Amino acid sequence: MIGDYAAGSPRLVAMSAEFIHLHVHSEYSLTDSTIRVGDLVDACVREGMPAVALTDQSNLFALVKFYKAAEAAGIKPIAGCDLWIAERDERAPPQRLTVLCQNRAGYLNLSRLLSRAYATHRHGENALVHIDWLGEASEGLIVLAGRESDIGRLLIGGRDDAARVRAEWLRERFPDRLYLEATRTHKATEEAFLDGALALGATLDLPLVASNDVRFLHRDDFEAHEARVCIHAGRVLADPKRPRDYTAEQYLKSPEQMAALFKDLPELALNSVELAKRCNLELSFGKYFLPAFPVPSDHTLASFIRDNARAGLADRLSKHPPAAGFAREDYEKRLEIELDVIVQMGFPGYFLIVADFINWAKQHDIPVGPGRGSGAGSLVAYALGITDLDPLQFDLLFERFLNPERVSMPDFDVDFCMEGRDRVIRYVAEKYGRERVSQIITYGTMAAKAVVRDVGRVLGMSYGYVDRIAKLVPFELGITLDDALTKEPELKRLYESEEEIRNLIDLARSLEGLTRNAGMHAGGVVIAPSVLTDFAPLYCEEGSTSVVTQFDKDDVEAAGLVKFDFLGLRTLTIIDWAVASINRIRASQGEPPLDINAIPMDDAPTYALLKACRTTAVFQLESRGMKDLIRRLQPDCFEDIVALVALFRPGPLQSGMVDDFINRKHGRIEGPIDYLHPDLKPTLLATYGVILYQEQVMQIAQVLAGYTLGGADLLRRAMGKKKPEEMAKQRSIFIDGAVARGVRQQQAAEIFDLMEKFAGYGFNKSHSAAYALLSYQTAYLKAHYPAAFMAAVLSADMDHTD
Repeated sequence: MIGDYAAGSPRLVAMSAEFIHLHVHSEYSLTDSTIRVGDLVDACVREGMPAVALTDQSNLFALVKFYKAAEAAGIKPIAGCDLWIAERDERAPPQRLTVLCQNRAGYLNLSRLLSRAYATHRHGENALVHIDWLGEASEGLIVLAGRESDIGRLLIGGRDDAARVRAEWLRERFPDRLYLEATRTHKATEEAFLDGALALGATLDLPLVASNDVRFLHRDDFEAHEARVCIHAGRVLADPKRPRDYTAEQYLKSPEQMAALFKDLPELALNSVELAKRCNLELSFGKYFLPAFPVPSDHTLASFIRDNARAGLADRLSKHPPAAGFAREDYEKRLEIELDVIVQMGFPGYFLIVADFINWAKQHDIPVGPGRGSGAGSLVAYALGITDLDPLQFDLLFERFLNPERVSMPDFDVDFCMEGRDRVIRYVAEKYGRERVSQIITYGTMAAKAVVRDVGRVLGMSYGYVDRIAKLVPFELGITLDDALTKEPELKRLYESEEEIRNLIDLARSLEGLTRNAGMHAGGVVIAPSVLTDFAPLYCEEGSTSVVTQFDKDDVEAAGLVKFDFLGLRTLTIIDWAVASINRIRASQGEPPLDINAIPMDDAPTYALLKACRTTAVFQLESRGMKDLIRRLQPDCFEDIVALVALFRPGPLQSGMVDDFINRKHGRIEGPIDYLHPDLKPTLLATYGVILYQEQVMQIAQVLAGYTLGGADLLRRAMGKKKPEEMAKQRSIFIDGAVARGVRQQQAAEIFDLMEKFAGYGFNKSHSAAYALLSYQTAYLKAHYPAAFMAAVLSADMDHTD
């Protein structure tokens, strides 16, 4: 949430500068800037600027990223926005006003103005704030009126009296918070506006402030900026008729350059510093705001989750007896341990919210996945119906999901049938209030191949010519143009030998990775405890009625909102359709219905189908590479399917781990399987002594070196991130702990090195096991009911005419 700085904040007292930039667009304006947020902050540090404002066009997309980066660098972040204002007369062109947030009230008002504009008042791609709304939401906002404001246009047109009337109207709504914004960027009407503004300012006692309306960092970036503008507008750079709305002067000039630019009017530059001192918005991060889950009056959240989890576990165990090697008491003991952690960390409401919408989906015949991600390791989740996989049976760890030694939000990713997912989201919106529920924005970027094509087009090159160059960029996820020049010799040769291609690639490199467009996250949904605009402004794409937060998934969590993932999985739809078809036939023949969740897990025809590699349309197991792995592995138990899902990734395939696993399974190694230490055999038995899962790394640390599972999760994370200082510390803790338990020091060091090596390849077993269950279910249906299963597969893909 957001609060004001305390009076006398050191950041305000210490601010001494000749000029502060108060009007800057970043790449998140989407149409007219090449400035990356991190680069902006770095430039401010280099130039000794104590503060800077970010005022993207009609949005606050970058606010959290900007704020965090500026704070970390010791720069005062000033939040703001360029607003397009619609007049009462709809025929009048919209005017532009720049607004800056003084405090929390200003931020909330700006958030509400933007949200309302996107929801109700669009003009092409621009969200328009109606002029009458300004009076209702002016508190805490400072307004800069420049050339493109109504005041500016009237002054440029010589209509001084009308400009004075409009300025007085604005000043009434923004008392002591209206400034006239002057620029000197070599645009034709700037001096006419400045002359009129000086006279108006003297008449009405209105202050003037200097700005540079910044669109790029350096003067040399002007061509890249113009290319970006042309890409968005569908224009060609050389087109003599295209609008020239920007000049090469709109870069991030130093305070000294700006002071020199306004040396005849030094107070305009100094006013920017005084204005910056007035903007004191404080954001705090790391605190979570859960929506209130309704519980009966005789319960608290803690007592309600305990009662429901205990009853749910009893129901599960009445239908499915404890897994081999476990007694009912083992389940009850683990349940209480998990419940204590969940309550102590303040997350019972989160579990209850997720359980509520999942169980609503199941009651309304909307198929839900058995689990996804590390959440399948929670017994409380299994007891509440959130997941459908017994974590004790498959050796899944709660601490991989929720670690009491590292406080972070739990995060259940939930798969729903494609057909019913939107119904579940609607249920949540109706339960908590539509003004409190939203999906989450996501941003597309200018990727390597696409940006080459875009730049080639705006340079006026022929399609065929540019297409030939773009196709030389290797087809790899996340590849950059720098990577492509290293990996593709022909591209490098052309780059070095042909100036035209070098210019194309260099211009494309300057734009590569910039934010290009806004869209909707595949599954992220936030539920706020009050109206969403208390936490984040909202956005709506042109022509759409679907509202999303203006903050992306990381920023929305930083702002305190809790994200829930509602993911659509076509496989669940296929299983549902196939089972419905099968049960219609079984009913007509007087047979009991098939329960896909009660099929035997040791079914011989299913494993025969897998071994024969007849896995087309079998979830996760149908690719050519996976079929080759199945042919070599010859899975004959469910644990092998879990391993298949984990093994089929670049790390294990390229490291020799896969060959080692297969050779050990089929006894093609000399001597018995090495489990590293006798105490580790139970942990590594299912994977033939290979450390395949992240959970195994945690268990080894627990069994051999006395780590708690929470501490072992921190070790796993440290190994994954490969931070030398942290690894040295953990190595010492592990070896000392193992030696204290009777393990030889050299053996302990060797085991730690092996763990570190495999931690880089290790996979989350909870996710692997949950998805392996869907793999098994689809394989079972194909083995026993091929016609019904394949009919469902074809029906689900009927629209995919490719």
